[in-house]
Amino acid sequence: MAWTDRAVLAEGGPDAGVAWHHGDPMREQRAMGTTAMVDLSHRGVLSVTGPDRLSWLHSLTTQHLEQLAPGVGTTGLVLSPNGHLEHAFYGVDDGETFWAHTEPGAAPALVAFLDRMRFMLRVEVADRTEQLAVVWQAGPAPEGPRTTRSGADSLGGHESFVPRDHLEHFLADQLEAGATPAGTWAYEARRIAAGVPRVGIDTDHRTIPNEVGLLGVAVHLEKGCYRGQETVARVHNLGRPPRRMALLHLDGSVDTLPERGAELALAEPGPDGTTAGKVVGFVGTSARHHELGPIGLGLVKRNVDPAATLIASGVAAAQELLVDPEIGLHVRARL
Repeated sequence: MAWTDRAVLAEGGPDAGVAWHHGDPMREQRAMGTTAMVDLSHRGVLSVTGPDRLSWLHSLTTQHLEQLAPGVGTTGLVLSPNGHLEHAFYGVDDGETFWAHTEPGAAPALVAFLDRMRFMLRVEVADRTEQLAVVWQAGPAPEGPRTTRSGADSLGGHESFVPRDHLEHFLADQLEAGATPAGTWAYEARRIAAGVPRVGIDTDHRTIPNEVGLLGVAVHLEKGCYRGQETVARVHNLGRPPRRMALLHLDGSVDTLPERGAELALAEPGPDGTTAGKVVGFVGTSARHHELGPIGLGLVKRNVDPAATLIASGVAAAQELLVDPEIGLHVRARL
């Protein structure tokens, strides 16, 4: 079977252009823990070379990278001076080059920022999206020369950086070796259930890492100064981030899912049933999970009762805590 056989492409949103599913989304989800393979070639890819690359990235980002060993996957963020999320990257160093992928379309801006910050250091930054594609596969990375990354947020699998001119051959070889083709529907359902946010998609321009469970995953809490650290440290030490991310269990009797960015409001009784009341947040991504049913990620005000029912685009949603609304030391993703 060729990779494109039965593939249904995503037509809109950030994942447009790659396979949404391959004909059986529920079967594909069940394979996510065993043999699934997902084409993520729409994601941006960048490289950083030069002898100063790790110490330089360490100084600019939220992650401790100075002593990063070859082959060890990592996640880092670039924050604004006020601690708001600007960029996220998912990378690995091979001993000579730091390779990373980021959200679709986000590589040029991230590369431009990094390039402006080089000064006199021995580093070179390049957008490699046109040369390299990302493929996710379940399970640990195999031994061999292939550049791969895995981490706490890689959903129990690993990502491979594959030359684009070899991508079709790579996918075909993996299928022949027993991989199960899966689409972004299955991948997103697994990611949402794990409480792993996509920066710029499940977040907005005001989001700080404490609100979405990225401390300890993408933010090292014992490293030196970096841009935005004051905000992160203050909220972490005092607790009570302004907002918190929640896993939304959506009403399964409704045929539609809330649109990304839809307002989240408190559910209130009305003359003809439940109505939307005060707006308390917004919906990020959502998907239909093979076991949990329709789910999504929502960013809501910290003081919203976790037991309260919310409404998004007419769909009722129950909350499951992903970020503790009170205690800084407990603000982390449920990975």
